[in-house]
Amino acid sequence: MTILQDLRVLDFGRYIAGPFCGALLGDLGADVIRIEKVDGSEDRYTAPVTDDKQGSGFMALNRNKRGMTLNPRKPGGQDILRRLVATADVVIANLPPDTLESMGLDYASLTAVKPDIILTTTTAFGVGGPYGNRVGFDGVAQAMSGNMHLTGYENEPMKNYFPYVDYTTASLNTMATLAAIIHRMNTGEGQHVQGCLLASALTVANGTLIEQSILDNNRAATGNRGQTAAPIDVFRTTDGWILVQVVGNPLFERWAKLMGEAHWLTDPRYATDETRGDNAADISERMGRWTAERSTAEAMALLADARIPCGEVLTPAETLVNEQVVARGFLEPVDYPGLPRPAPVGRMPVDFSMADTGIRRRAPTLGEHTEEILEELGYDAGNISDFRSRRVI
Repeated sequence: MTILQDLRVLDFGRYIAGPFCGALLGDLGADVIRIEKVDGSEDRYTAPVTDDKQGSGFMALNRNKRGMTLNPRKPGGQDILRRLVATADVVIANLPPDTLESMGLDYASLTAVKPDIILTTTTAFGVGGPYGNRVGFDGVAQAMSGNMHLTGYENEPMKNYFPYVDYTTASLNTMATLAAIIHRMNTGEGQHVQGCLLASALTVANGTLIEQSILDNNRAATGNRGQTAAPIDVFRTTDGWILVQVVGNPLFERWAKLMGEAHWLTDPRYATDETRGDNAADISERMGRWTAERSTAEAMALLADARIPCGEVLTPAETLVNEQVVARGFLEPVDYPGLPRPAPVGRMPVDFSMADTGIRRRAPTLGEHTEEILEELGYDAGNISDFRSRRVI
């Protein structure tokens, strides 16, 4: 069974924060309809992997959705939109407020059609304030939250390669949307849920921001070496790299035993996570000498036996064939038109004991289900042909 099988979601999202929220709701069983521009949304063509330039990210973020095209600003487009909204429970749209209004996707317009609708939107900086009308992406929020200052090295701010702010925001929006659904079940009221990239980034950074406010310690980047405990760093082996993370006295005691050196446990410089973080270079140097004498497999085996958190530093190619990734089926092979082989699409990264959250359908090709959906809304073949000729769809 699926959990949200009676829920319909209209996904007007772009890029990541909107579409991933829709994907998660689709994983839970909702009928999610991804609605794109007539020529396709921008994110459809990002990082293309087929001859007709279909993007890898689009395939990942639009699993378990149907797809249609629509231009709500064309004559007849608003009628289609109103019919869609009348059948929907949730609308997702990470678009600027003025764009939402011009498309008839603002909360006032939606509730005029469906009073108990739930609208889930995302902005870069939040509604209001001096930045309220600015646009922004994941990297902007990384920059403003302090993450870039503390990632990489002191003389070169560095953003994370993977857009964690977008995915964090989408995950929080999904949680908030589900909460709004529960609220509607209890009260009959819909509402407007508003996520924000900067707020999400500040949430992830909050512990460090509290520390800065209280201690005024002005941390600077130290590469891969941690600053609040040790050893937390990346270490070279004879044939690769591994990451080790030791936090808390019990783990540090195991690490010292693995090194065969009791003095680490009696020296006051290494008595607590805080002092170990202050003297992390010493501890990393010792760990580095230990790993330099061992292969990745040997070091990983010894660390795992000692119950010390560790992991191989893998290339994307190595990740795809990693024994744990393969054994757990975190990535499911999914066919898509134009691909030479199935794409490894990430399923919902949460398991349920009583629900199916697997990939039931691949991402849609452009407008793949437009006619099917319009027929469900009551349009006949003549209407659909007319809409297509006028590029309403």
